[in-house]
Amino acid sequence: MGKQSIITELAALGGLSLKPGSMGRQLAARLREAIETGQLRPGDRLPASRILARKLGLARGTVADVYSQLVAEGYLESRVGAGTYVARDLGTTPFAAIPQGLARRRADLSVPPHWPRASPPFRFPEHLEKTQADMPPNARRFAVFAGRFAPQPLVPFSVAVPLAGVAPDHNWRRLGNRVRSGMEAAPTGYEDPCGLMALREAIAAYVRKSRAVVCGPENVIITNGAQQGLYITGRILLGPGEPVWAENPAYPGLMTVLEDVQARIFRIPVDGHGIDVSAGAALCPDARAAFVTPSHQFPLGMVMSMARRMELLAWARTCGAWLVEDDYDSEMRFSGQPFPALQGLDPQHVIYLGTMSKVLFPSLRIGYAIVPQELVGAFVGARTLMDKQSPTAEQHVLAAYMKEGYFEAHVRRIRKLYAQRRQSLLHLLRARLADWGSPQSGEQGMHLVFWLSAQVDDVAVALAATQEGLAVRPLSPLYGRETGRPGLMLGFGGFSEQQLEQGVEKLRLVLERHCGRA
Repeated sequence: MGKQSIITELAALGGLSLKPGSMGRQLAARLREAIETGQLRPGDRLPASRILARKLGLARGTVADVYSQLVAEGYLESRVGAGTYVARDLGTTPFAAIPQGLARRRADLSVPPHWPRASPPFRFPEHLEKTQADMPPNARRFAVFAGRFAPQPLVPFSVAVPLAGVAPDHNWRRLGNRVRSGMEAAPTGYEDPCGLMALREAIAAYVRKSRAVVCGPENVIITNGAQQGLYITGRILLGPGEPVWAENPAYPGLMTVLEDVQARIFRIPVDGHGIDVSAGAALCPDARAAFVTPSHQFPLGMVMSMARRMELLAWARTCGAWLVEDDYDSEMRFSGQPFPALQGLDPQHVIYLGTMSKVLFPSLRIGYAIVPQELVGAFVGARTLMDKQSPTAEQHVLAAYMKEGYFEAHVRRIRKLYAQRRQSLLHLLRARLADWGSPQSGEQGMHLVFWLSAQVDDVAVALAATQEGLAVRPLSPLYGRETGRPGLMLGFGGFSEQQLEQGVEKLRLVLERHCGRA
Protein backbone atom coordinates (compact mmCIF):
# COMPACT_ATOMS: atom_id res chain seq x y z
CA MET A 1 0.00 0.00 0.00
CA GLY A 2 1.56 3.29 -1.07
CA LYS A 3 1.75 6.45 0.90
CA GLN A 4 -1.04 8.18 -1.05
CA SER A 5 -3.45 5.27 -0.62
CA ILE A 6 -2.81 5.24 3.14
CA ILE A 7 -3.63 8.95 3.27
CA THR A 8 -6.81 8.28 1.28
CA GLU A 9 -7.85 5.53 3.71
CA LEU A 10 -7.21 7.69 6.74
CA ALA A 11 -8.67 10.83 5.21
CA ALA A 12 -11.98 8.98 5.07
CA LEU A 13 -11.97 9.25 8.83
CA GLY A 14 -12.37 12.99 8.44
CA GLY A 15 -15.83 12.40 7.01
CA LEU A 16 -16.95 10.80 10.25
CA SER A 17 -18.74 12.76 12.91
CA LEU A 18 -15.98 13.22 15.47
CA LYS A 19 -17.16 14.28 18.89
CA PRO A 20 -15.39 17.28 20.40
CA GLY A 21 -12.68 16.23 22.81
CA SER A 22 -12.47 12.68 21.49
CA MET A 23 -10.95 13.11 18.03
CA GLY A 24 -7.64 11.59 19.08
CA ARG A 25 -9.32 8.63 20.78
CA GLN A 26 -11.43 7.92 17.69
CA LEU A 27 -8.49 8.28 15.32
CA ALA A 28 -6.47 5.85 17.45
CA ALA A 29 -9.37 3.36 17.42
CA ARG A 30 -9.67 3.58 13.62
CA LEU A 31 -5.95 3.07 13.13
CA ARG A 32 -6.00 0.01 15.39
CA GLU A 33 -8.93 -1.39 13.45
CA ALA A 34 -7.20 -0.78 10.12
CA ILE A 35 -4.09 -2.62 11.34
CA GLU A 36 -6.02 -5.51 12.90
CA THR A 37 -8.10 -6.10 9.77
CA GLY A 38 -5.15 -5.90 7.39
CA GLN A 39 -6.10 -2.59 5.73
CA LEU A 40 -2.75 -1.35 6.98
CA ARG A 41 -0.01 -3.97 6.79
CA PRO A 42 3.25 -4.41 8.71
CA GLY A 43 5.87 -2.12 7.19
CA ASP A 44 3.35 0.31 5.67
CA ARG A 45 4.45 3.89 6.13
CA LEU A 46 1.99 6.34 7.66
CA PRO A 47 1.84 9.94 6.54
CA ALA A 48 3.67 12.57 8.53
CA SER A 49 1.60 13.95 11.38
CA ARG A 50 1.51 17.36 9.69
CA ILE A 51 0.10 15.92 6.46
CA LEU A 52 -2.47 13.67 8.14
CA ALA A 53 -3.58 16.47 10.47
CA ARG A 54 -4.25 18.71 7.47
CA LYS A 55 -6.16 15.97 5.64
CA LEU A 56 -8.33 15.21 8.67
CA GLY A 57 -8.79 18.77 9.83
CA LEU A 58 -7.18 18.04 13.21
CA ALA A 59 -4.47 19.74 15.22
CA ARG A 60 -1.03 18.35 14.42
CA GLY A 61 -0.43 17.75 18.13
CA THR A 62 -3.50 15.49 18.27
CA VAL A 63 -2.17 13.28 15.48
CA ALA A 64 1.33 13.26 16.99
CA ASP A 65 -0.14 12.14 20.35
CA VAL A 66 -2.05 9.33 18.61
CA TYR A 67 1.10 8.15 16.85
CA SER A 68 3.00 8.18 20.17
CA GLN A 69 0.24 6.20 21.89
CA LEU A 70 0.16 3.54 19.17
CA VAL A 71 3.95 3.29 19.18
CA ALA A 72 3.76 2.62 22.94
CA GLU A 73 1.07 -0.02 22.34
CA GLY A 74 3.18 -1.75 19.69
CA TYR A 75 0.96 -1.07 16.66
CA LEU A 76 3.39 1.43 15.15
CA GLU A 77 7.12 1.99 15.17
CA SER A 78 8.98 5.23 14.70
CA ARG A 79 12.20 5.24 12.68
CA VAL A 80 14.45 8.22 13.30
CA GLY A 81 14.61 10.37 10.20
CA ALA A 82 12.40 7.96 8.23
CA GLY A 83 8.88 8.40 9.63
CA THR A 84 6.22 6.24 11.29
CA TYR A 85 5.37 2.71 10.12
CA VAL A 86 3.05 -0.13 11.03
CA ALA A 87 5.14 -2.35 13.31
CA ARG A 88 6.94 -5.04 11.37
CA ASP A 89 6.77 -7.67 14.13
CA LEU A 90 2.97 -7.90 13.95
CA GLY A 91 3.29 -10.52 11.23
CA THR A 92 1.71 -10.44 7.79
CA THR A 93 -1.60 -12.28 8.37
CA PRO A 94 -4.61 -10.01 9.02
CA PHE A 95 -5.86 -10.66 12.51
CA ALA A 96 -9.33 -11.60 11.32
CA ALA A 97 -7.84 -14.37 9.18
CA ILE A 98 -6.28 -16.32 12.06
CA PRO A 99 -7.85 -19.82 12.10
CA GLN A 100 -10.73 -20.17 14.54
CA GLY A 101 -9.62 -23.33 16.27
CA LEU A 102 -9.19 -27.04 15.90
CA ALA A 103 -10.77 -29.43 18.39
CA ARG A 104 -13.12 -27.27 20.50
CA ARG A 105 -12.87 -29.14 23.74
CA ARG A 106 -14.40 -26.02 25.32
CA ALA A 107 -17.71 -26.67 23.54
CA ASP A 108 -19.25 -28.70 26.38
CA LEU A 109 -18.24 -27.12 29.67
CA SER A 110 -20.68 -29.26 31.62
CA VAL A 111 -18.51 -32.34 31.02
CA PRO A 112 -14.88 -31.14 31.03
CA PRO A 113 -12.21 -33.69 30.11
CA HIS A 114 -10.41 -35.20 33.09
CA TRP A 115 -6.77 -35.54 32.27
CA PRO A 116 -4.59 -37.95 34.25
CA ARG A 117 -3.19 -36.03 37.17
CA ALA A 118 0.42 -35.23 36.32
CA SER A 119 1.12 -32.34 38.68
CA PRO A 120 3.20 -33.10 41.79
CA PRO A 121 1.24 -33.60 45.03
CA PHE A 122 0.73 -30.54 47.22
CA ARG A 123 3.58 -30.09 49.70
CA PHE A 124 2.96 -28.50 53.07
CA PRO A 125 5.57 -26.59 55.05
CA GLU A 126 7.46 -28.90 57.38
CA HIS A 127 6.25 -27.19 60.56
CA LEU A 128 2.63 -27.70 59.51
CA GLU A 129 3.25 -31.35 58.77
CA LYS A 130 4.50 -31.82 62.33
CA THR A 131 2.16 -29.63 64.34
CA GLN A 132 -1.09 -30.07 62.40
CA ALA A 133 -0.77 -33.66 61.25
CA ASP A 134 -4.16 -34.58 62.72
CA MET A 135 -6.03 -31.88 60.82
CA PRO A 136 -8.02 -32.81 57.70
CA PRO A 137 -5.88 -32.36 54.58
CA ASN A 138 -8.04 -29.56 53.24
CA ALA A 139 -7.88 -27.73 56.56
CA ARG A 140 -4.10 -27.78 56.49
CA ARG A 141 -4.05 -26.71 52.86
CA PHE A 142 -6.30 -23.73 53.45
CA ALA A 143 -4.28 -22.77 56.52
CA VAL A 144 -1.27 -22.43 54.24
CA PHE A 145 -3.31 -20.32 51.83
CA ALA A 146 -4.40 -18.03 54.66
CA GLY A 147 -0.80 -17.16 55.39
CA ARG A 148 -0.27 -16.05 51.81
CA PHE A 149 -3.10 -13.54 52.02
CA ALA A 150 -2.20 -11.89 55.33
CA PRO A 151 -2.62 -8.15 54.70
CA GLN A 152 0.44 -5.94 54.88
CA PRO A 153 0.45 -3.20 57.51
CA LEU A 154 -0.31 0.28 56.20
CA VAL A 155 3.29 1.44 56.31
CA PRO A 156 5.77 2.21 53.53
CA PHE A 157 6.06 0.37 51.11
CA SER A 158 2.87 -1.64 51.31
CA VAL A 159 1.63 -2.53 47.84
CA ALA A 160 -1.77 -1.56 46.41
CA VAL A 161 -2.69 0.90 49.17
CA PRO A 162 -4.60 3.90 47.80
CA LEU A 163 -3.74 7.41 48.94
CA ALA A 164 -5.58 8.25 52.15
CA GLY A 165 -8.10 11.07 51.87
CA VAL A 166 -8.58 10.70 48.10
CA ALA A 167 -11.27 8.02 48.21
CA PRO A 168 -13.98 7.82 49.28
CA ASP A 169 -14.36 11.51 48.45
CA HIS A 170 -17.16 13.90 49.37
CA ASN A 171 -19.11 12.96 46.22
CA TRP A 172 -19.03 9.30 47.25
CA ARG A 173 -20.22 10.14 50.76
CA ARG A 174 -22.98 12.43 49.44
CA LEU A 175 -24.22 9.80 47.01
CA GLY A 176 -24.06 7.19 49.76
CA ASN A 177 -26.29 9.28 51.99
CA ARG A 178 -28.70 9.88 49.12
CA VAL A 179 -28.87 6.24 48.08
CA ARG A 180 -29.28 4.88 51.59
CA SER A 181 -32.04 7.36 52.40
CA GLY A 182 -33.96 6.40 49.28
CA MET A 183 -35.91 3.31 48.39
CA GLU A 184 -33.53 1.90 45.77
CA ALA A 185 -31.13 0.55 48.40
CA ALA A 186 -33.72 -0.45 50.95
CA PRO A 187 -33.39 -4.02 52.30
CA THR A 188 -35.25 -6.46 50.08
CA GLY A 189 -35.05 -10.13 49.11
CA TYR A 190 -32.34 -11.85 47.14
CA GLU A 191 -31.00 -9.97 44.12
CA ASP A 192 -29.58 -11.11 40.81
CA PRO A 193 -26.31 -13.03 41.47
CA CYS A 194 -24.86 -11.26 38.41
CA GLY A 195 -25.09 -8.00 40.34
CA LEU A 196 -27.12 -4.83 40.22
CA MET A 197 -28.15 -4.08 36.63
CA ALA A 198 -27.48 -0.34 37.00
CA LEU A 199 -23.88 -1.10 38.05
CA ARG A 200 -23.38 -3.65 35.29
CA GLU A 201 -24.57 -1.05 32.77
CA ALA A 202 -22.19 1.55 34.19
CA ILE A 203 -19.21 -0.82 34.16
CA ALA A 204 -19.96 -2.00 30.63
CA ALA A 205 -20.14 1.61 29.41
CA TYR A 206 -16.91 2.51 31.19
CA VAL A 207 -14.78 -0.40 29.94
CA ARG A 208 -16.10 -0.01 26.40
CA LYS A 209 -14.97 3.62 26.41
CA SER A 210 -11.75 3.43 28.42
CA ARG A 211 -10.45 -0.06 27.66
CA ALA A 212 -11.97 -0.93 24.26
CA VAL A 213 -13.67 -3.95 25.83
CA VAL A 214 -16.44 -5.49 23.73
CA CYS A 215 -19.39 -6.25 25.99
CA GLY A 216 -22.87 -5.40 27.15
CA PRO A 217 -24.25 -5.46 30.70
CA GLU A 218 -25.37 -9.04 30.07
CA ASN A 219 -21.68 -10.05 29.99
CA VAL A 220 -20.81 -8.40 33.32
CA ILE A 221 -20.75 -10.42 36.56
CA ILE A 222 -20.16 -8.45 39.79
CA THR A 223 -17.68 -10.16 42.12
CA ASN A 224 -16.28 -9.49 45.57
CA GLY A 225 -12.98 -8.21 44.19
CA ALA A 226 -10.70 -9.58 41.51
CA GLN A 227 -9.59 -12.50 43.72
CA GLN A 228 -13.09 -13.95 43.69
CA GLY A 229 -13.15 -13.49 39.93
CA LEU A 230 -9.92 -15.47 39.64
CA TYR A 231 -11.28 -18.22 41.89
CA ILE A 232 -14.58 -18.56 40.00
CA THR A 233 -12.73 -18.60 36.68
CA GLY A 234 -10.28 -21.25 37.88
CA ARG A 235 -13.07 -23.48 39.16
CA ILE A 236 -15.00 -23.22 35.90
CA LEU A 237 -12.16 -23.68 33.44
CA LEU A 238 -9.89 -26.19 35.13
CA GLY A 239 -10.11 -29.63 36.69
CA PRO A 240 -7.50 -31.77 38.47
CA GLY A 241 -4.45 -32.37 36.33
CA GLU A 242 -5.52 -30.10 33.50
CA PRO A 243 -2.68 -28.00 32.07
CA VAL A 244 -2.64 -24.22 32.42
CA TRP A 245 -0.19 -21.43 31.68
CA ALA A 246 0.77 -18.91 34.36
CA GLU A 247 3.28 -16.12 33.96
CA ASN A 248 6.66 -16.38 35.65
CA PRO A 249 6.71 -14.40 37.93
CA ALA A 250 3.02 -14.19 38.82
CA TYR A 251 0.52 -12.95 41.40
CA PRO A 252 0.49 -15.29 44.46
CA GLY A 253 -3.31 -15.14 44.63
CA LEU A 254 -3.52 -16.65 41.16
CA MET A 255 -1.02 -19.38 41.96
CA THR A 256 -3.02 -20.29 45.05
CA VAL A 257 -6.18 -20.64 42.95
CA LEU A 258 -4.41 -22.89 40.44
CA GLU A 259 -3.01 -25.02 43.25
CA ASP A 260 -6.45 -25.29 44.84
CA VAL A 261 -8.06 -26.60 41.66
CA GLN A 262 -5.09 -29.01 41.36
CA ALA A 263 -4.27 -27.87 37.86
CA ARG A 264 -1.01 -28.85 36.19
CA ILE A 265 0.78 -25.51 36.17
CA PHE A 266 3.30 -24.46 33.54
CA ARG A 267 5.24 -21.31 34.46
CA ILE A 268 5.87 -19.34 31.27
CA PRO A 269 8.67 -16.75 31.33
CA VAL A 270 8.05 -13.08 30.62
CA ASP A 271 10.40 -10.60 29.02
CA GLY A 272 10.17 -6.95 28.04
CA HIS A 273 7.28 -7.75 25.65
CA GLY A 274 5.21 -9.80 28.09
CA ILE A 275 4.57 -13.53 28.20
CA ASP A 276 6.79 -15.59 25.87
CA VAL A 277 4.18 -17.41 23.81
CA SER A 278 6.69 -19.49 21.86
CA ALA A 279 8.20 -20.73 25.13
CA GLY A 280 4.72 -21.61 26.37
CA ALA A 281 3.89 -23.49 23.17
CA ALA A 282 7.12 -25.47 23.54
CA LEU A 283 6.44 -26.32 27.21
CA CYS A 284 2.74 -27.11 26.85
CA PRO A 285 1.13 -26.54 23.44
CA ASP A 286 -2.34 -27.76 24.46
CA ALA A 287 -3.00 -25.94 27.75
CA ARG A 288 -6.65 -25.46 28.57
CA ALA A 289 -6.19 -21.81 29.63
CA ALA A 290 -3.61 -19.06 30.12
CA PHE A 291 -3.80 -16.46 32.88
CA VAL A 292 -2.10 -13.22 31.88
CA THR A 293 -1.71 -9.58 32.96
CA PRO A 294 -1.19 -7.86 29.58
CA SER A 295 -1.79 -4.21 30.52
CA HIS A 296 0.58 -4.19 33.50
CA GLN A 297 2.38 -7.43 34.24
CA PHE A 298 2.28 -8.37 37.91
CA PRO A 299 4.75 -7.87 39.47
CA LEU A 300 7.27 -6.56 36.91
CA GLY A 301 5.12 -3.92 35.23
CA MET A 302 5.77 -4.32 31.50
CA VAL A 303 2.99 -4.07 28.92
CA MET A 304 2.41 -7.01 26.58
CA SER A 305 3.36 -5.89 23.07
CA MET A 306 0.84 -6.03 20.26
CA ALA A 307 2.88 -8.71 18.48
CA ARG A 308 2.72 -10.92 21.58
CA ARG A 309 -1.01 -10.27 22.00
CA MET A 310 -1.70 -11.41 18.48
CA GLU A 311 0.58 -14.42 18.91
CA LEU A 312 -1.18 -15.35 22.14
CA LEU A 313 -4.62 -15.02 20.59
CA ALA A 314 -3.55 -17.06 17.57
CA TRP A 315 -2.40 -19.83 19.92
CA ALA A 316 -5.66 -19.71 21.88
CA ARG A 317 -7.77 -19.85 18.73
CA THR A 318 -5.76 -22.70 17.28
CA CYS A 319 -5.96 -24.97 20.32
CA GLY A 320 -9.34 -23.85 21.67
CA ALA A 321 -7.89 -22.43 24.90
CA TRP A 322 -9.31 -19.71 27.10
CA LEU A 323 -7.37 -16.57 27.98
CA VAL A 324 -7.98 -14.95 31.36
CA GLU A 325 -7.02 -11.27 31.39
CA ASP A 326 -6.40 -9.83 34.83
CA ASP A 327 -6.44 -6.12 34.01
CA TYR A 328 -4.22 -5.21 36.94
CA ASP A 329 -3.71 -1.46 37.56
CA SER A 330 -4.73 -0.61 33.99
CA GLU A 331 -6.13 2.81 34.95
CA MET A 332 -2.86 3.86 36.57
CA ARG A 333 -0.97 4.75 33.40
CA PHE A 334 0.90 8.04 33.68
CA SER A 335 1.95 8.64 30.06
CA GLY A 336 -0.68 8.65 27.35
CA GLN A 337 -3.95 6.74 27.52
CA PRO A 338 -4.33 3.29 29.13
CA PHE A 339 -3.69 0.50 26.64
CA PRO A 340 -6.71 -1.23 25.11
CA ALA A 341 -7.62 -4.53 26.70
CA LEU A 342 -6.70 -7.85 25.14
CA GLN A 343 -10.37 -8.78 25.37
CA GLY A 344 -11.32 -6.23 22.73
CA LEU A 345 -9.28 -8.11 20.14
CA ASP A 346 -11.18 -11.37 20.64
CA PRO A 347 -14.07 -11.27 23.14
CA GLN A 348 -14.99 -14.90 22.43
CA HIS A 349 -11.72 -16.28 23.78
CA VAL A 350 -10.97 -13.87 26.65
CA ILE A 351 -12.40 -13.61 30.16
CA TYR A 352 -11.69 -10.12 31.47
CA LEU A 353 -11.30 -9.42 35.21
CA GLY A 354 -11.25 -6.00 36.82
CA THR A 355 -11.60 -4.46 40.26
CA MET A 356 -12.46 -1.17 41.93
CA SER A 357 -10.28 -1.91 44.97
CA LYS A 358 -7.11 -0.23 43.73
CA VAL A 359 -8.62 2.79 42.06
CA LEU A 360 -11.13 3.51 44.86
CA PHE A 361 -10.47 1.68 48.15
CA PRO A 362 -9.85 -2.01 48.98
CA SER A 363 -12.63 -2.34 51.57
CA LEU A 364 -15.20 -1.65 48.83
CA ARG A 365 -14.76 -5.28 47.64
CA ILE A 366 -16.35 -4.78 44.24
CA GLY A 367 -14.80 -6.37 41.19
CA TYR A 368 -16.21 -7.67 37.95
CA ALA A 369 -15.78 -10.39 35.36
CA ILE A 370 -16.69 -9.81 31.72
CA VAL A 371 -17.32 -13.17 30.13
CA PRO A 372 -18.40 -14.55 26.75
CA GLN A 373 -22.12 -15.26 26.60
CA GLU A 374 -21.60 -19.03 26.57
CA LEU A 375 -19.98 -18.83 30.03
CA VAL A 376 -22.48 -16.53 31.74
CA GLY A 377 -24.58 -19.41 33.05
CA ALA A 378 -21.51 -21.14 34.50
CA PHE A 379 -20.40 -17.94 36.25
CA VAL A 380 -23.87 -17.36 37.67
CA GLY A 381 -23.96 -20.90 39.03
CA ALA A 382 -20.51 -20.67 40.60
CA ARG A 383 -21.27 -17.21 42.01
CA THR A 384 -24.47 -18.48 43.58
CA LEU A 385 -22.73 -21.45 45.20
CA MET A 386 -20.06 -19.22 46.74
CA ASP A 387 -22.09 -16.49 48.42
CA LYS A 388 -25.33 -15.98 46.51
CA GLN A 389 -24.76 -12.29 45.71
CA SER A 390 -22.80 -9.18 46.64
CA PRO A 391 -24.33 -6.67 49.09
CA THR A 392 -26.40 -4.20 47.09
CA ALA A 393 -26.06 -0.87 48.91
CA GLU A 394 -22.47 -0.20 47.81
CA GLN A 395 -23.38 -1.33 44.30
CA HIS A 396 -26.05 1.36 44.15
CA VAL A 397 -23.58 3.99 45.32
CA LEU A 398 -20.90 2.93 42.82
CA ALA A 399 -23.42 2.86 39.97
CA ALA A 400 -24.46 6.44 40.73
CA TYR A 401 -20.81 7.52 41.19
CA MET A 402 -19.96 6.18 37.74
CA LYS A 403 -23.08 7.34 35.89
CA GLU A 404 -22.80 10.90 37.21
CA GLY A 405 -19.20 11.21 35.98
CA TYR A 406 -17.39 11.24 39.34
CA PHE A 407 -15.50 8.01 38.78
CA GLU A 408 -13.68 9.16 35.65
CA ALA A 409 -12.86 12.50 37.30
CA HIS A 410 -11.48 10.58 40.28
CA VAL A 411 -9.28 8.44 38.00
CA ARG A 412 -7.87 11.54 36.31
CA ARG A 413 -7.11 13.10 39.69
CA ILE A 414 -5.30 10.13 41.19
CA ARG A 415 -3.25 9.58 38.03
CA LYS A 416 -1.66 12.98 38.60
CA LEU A 417 -1.08 12.31 42.29
CA TYR A 418 0.40 8.86 41.78
CA ALA A 419 2.60 10.09 38.93
CA GLN A 420 4.14 12.59 41.36
CA ARG A 421 4.62 9.92 44.05
CA ARG A 422 6.21 7.55 41.54
CA GLN A 423 8.64 10.19 40.29
CA SER A 424 9.63 11.09 43.85
CA LEU A 425 10.31 7.46 44.75
CA LEU A 426 12.31 6.88 41.57
CA HIS A 427 14.52 9.87 42.40
CA LEU A 428 15.05 8.69 45.99
CA LEU A 429 15.94 5.14 44.96
CA ARG A 430 18.45 6.28 42.36
CA ALA A 431 20.02 8.81 44.71
CA ARG A 432 20.25 6.73 47.90
CA LEU A 433 20.16 3.01 47.05
CA ALA A 434 22.36 2.83 43.97
CA ASP A 435 24.95 0.78 45.87
CA TRP A 436 22.57 -2.18 46.14
CA GLY A 437 20.49 -2.15 42.98
CA SER A 438 18.39 -0.12 40.59
CA PRO A 439 14.69 0.61 40.04
CA GLN A 440 12.91 -0.61 36.95
CA SER A 441 11.40 2.28 35.07
CA GLY A 442 7.79 2.15 33.99
CA GLU A 443 4.81 4.35 33.28
CA GLN A 444 2.09 2.53 35.17
CA GLY A 445 0.92 1.07 38.46
CA MET A 446 1.07 1.74 42.20
CA HIS A 447 4.41 0.07 42.94
CA LEU A 448 7.97 0.07 41.65
CA VAL A 449 10.33 -2.88 41.28
CA PHE A 450 13.76 -2.35 42.80
CA TRP A 451 16.17 -4.96 41.46
CA LEU A 452 18.83 -6.03 43.95
CA SER A 453 22.32 -7.22 43.17
CA ALA A 454 22.41 -10.93 42.35
CA GLN A 455 24.07 -11.95 45.61
CA VAL A 456 21.48 -10.24 47.85
CA ASP A 457 18.83 -12.38 49.60
CA ASP A 458 15.63 -10.40 49.01
CA VAL A 459 13.60 -12.53 51.44
CA ALA A 460 16.04 -11.82 54.26
CA VAL A 461 16.03 -8.11 53.40
CA ALA A 462 12.23 -8.03 53.47
CA LEU A 463 12.16 -9.73 56.87
CA ALA A 464 14.73 -7.29 58.23
CA ALA A 465 12.73 -4.36 56.84
CA THR A 466 9.66 -5.39 58.82
CA GLN A 467 11.65 -4.80 62.01
CA GLU A 468 12.08 -1.19 60.87
CA GLY A 469 8.38 -0.62 60.24
CA LEU A 470 8.50 -1.20 56.50
CA ALA A 471 6.38 -3.51 54.34
CA VAL A 472 8.33 -4.62 51.28
CA ARG A 473 7.64 -7.71 49.21
CA PRO A 474 10.50 -9.87 47.94
CA LEU A 475 10.31 -10.74 44.26
CA SER A 476 12.13 -14.07 44.10
CA PRO A 477 9.29 -16.10 45.75
CA LEU A 478 6.95 -14.98 42.96
CA TYR A 479 8.93 -16.98 40.42
CA GLY A 480 8.84 -20.70 39.80
CA ARG A 481 11.50 -22.97 41.24
CA GLU A 482 15.09 -21.87 40.73
CA THR A 483 14.14 -19.03 38.37
CA GLY A 484 13.80 -16.18 40.85
CA ARG A 485 15.70 -12.93 40.64
CA PRO A 486 16.20 -10.89 43.83
CA GLY A 487 14.25 -7.67 44.05
CA LEU A 488 11.72 -5.75 46.09
CA MET A 489 8.23 -4.47 45.35
CA LEU A 490 7.84 -0.96 46.76
CA GLY A 491 4.33 0.49 46.89
CA PHE A 492 4.03 4.26 46.71
CA GLY A 493 0.33 4.94 46.14
CA GLY A 494 -0.77 5.39 49.73
CA PHE A 495 2.13 7.42 51.13
CA SER A 496 3.18 11.05 51.19
CA GLU A 497 6.50 12.19 49.78
CA GLN A 498 7.78 12.64 53.35
CA GLN A 499 6.81 9.06 54.23
CA LEU A 500 8.51 7.78 51.08
CA GLU A 501 11.70 9.67 51.90
CA GLN A 502 11.74 8.31 55.45
CA GLY A 503 11.01 4.81 54.15
CA VAL A 504 13.89 4.91 51.66
CA GLU A 505 16.27 6.04 54.40
CA LYS A 506 15.17 3.14 56.64
CA LEU A 507 15.59 0.73 53.74
CA ARG A 508 19.07 2.11 53.07
CA LEU A 509 20.05 1.34 56.66
CA VAL A 510 18.60 -2.17 56.38
CA LEU A 511 20.56 -2.86 53.20
CA GLU A 512 23.73 -1.41 54.66
CA ARG A 513 23.49 -3.61 57.76
CA HIS A 514 22.44 -6.70 55.85
CA CYS A 515 24.61 -6.42 52.74
CA GLY A 516 27.29 -3.86 53.50
CA ARG A 517 28.49 -1.46 50.85
CA ALA A 518 28.77 -2.68 47.27
